[in-house]
This record gives sequence, structure tokens and C-alpha cells, in this order.
Amino acid sequence: MSDGPIPAQQGVPSPDLVAAWETLGMLPPEKVPVWAAHWIVAGHDGDALVYLAGLHGDDPRDVHDALPAALGDCGVTQPDADAAAAMVAFTHVVRMHMEGLASAYWVGLRVDDILRRPGYARGAIELPLGQLYRVADEWGDDWGRTNDHLAAVIREACQEQLRRASAV
Repeated sequence: MSDGPIPAQQGVPSPDLVAAWETLGMLPPEKVPVWAAHWIVAGHDGDALVYLAGLHGDDPRDVHDALPAALGDCGVTQPDADAAAAMVAFTHVVRMHMEGLASAYWVGLRVDDILRRPGYARGAIELPLGQLYRVADEWGDDWGRTNDHLAAVIREACQEQLRRASAV
């Protein structure tokens, strides 16, 4: 388990998650062509996806321009609302935490990052994980709740986030 900025992640992000990251402005474009190649191997197909997989990734504009059509080849459309994108991104963070790939503290950091990208959109803040806004600031300081209490609050929010995601 990692407390750093990016925990060890198994596999390649799904096209849905990449679409959410793009909406939120969190996409690392240099990685997208490799992910697109993995999506092809996983059974997705289409000219735009093949084109994206063939890009070098060193020109972010090329990647961002090619991504919507490539996602379409995967049957995915980019969320047009920050709250919808945050729902996908938050649910991914929750799953990483629940699988033991990310610490509670890391979840708090990612929540702040996800909320900051779209300018603290109301719909994103209203999601269960969005309610954890600024919880990472309390971590390890003696002015706030204990780390054990914060971890319990984060776990409860994660469970509610999963319930909300499965209802959608």
C-alpha cells in the first residue's frame, strides 16, 4: 500500500476511466497510446483507436484530438459533466482503496485533486467522496481528528460511493 502520490496500479485504465480523466483535465497524454494498444488487444477495434495506439504520445494535442473518436470505437463517450466524470474517477479511487492498493490518506489526496480540477463543481462535491474535501489536510496534524478516525470516515464514504455507483 502506498501513501505517495500514485499507488501501484494493476493493469491499464478502462476507456471509461480515461474518458473521465480527460473531462477532469487529469489525463497523462503520454500514456494514452499504450493504453489504446492494450484496449485493441482486449478486443476493441476501430480506425480511430488504431490511430491513437500508433501515436508516440509526445504531442499532447494529437492525443487529446484523437481521443474522443478512439473512445467511441470502445463504445465510450466522454462525460460532459464534471459530476459524471468525478463519479467515475472517485469510484476508481474507492476500488483501489478497497483492494488494498491505496491508503486512506492517498484517497483523501486524490479527492482534493479530483475536486480541484473542475473548480470544485457542486455536483462533484455532493458525491459521497466529494464530501471528504480537505480531509487530507487533517492527516497527521494534532488540530483535527485522529488518523484512525479519518480512516474510518474515508472507509464509510468509500462504501457509500460504491453504493451510489452501483445504483447508477
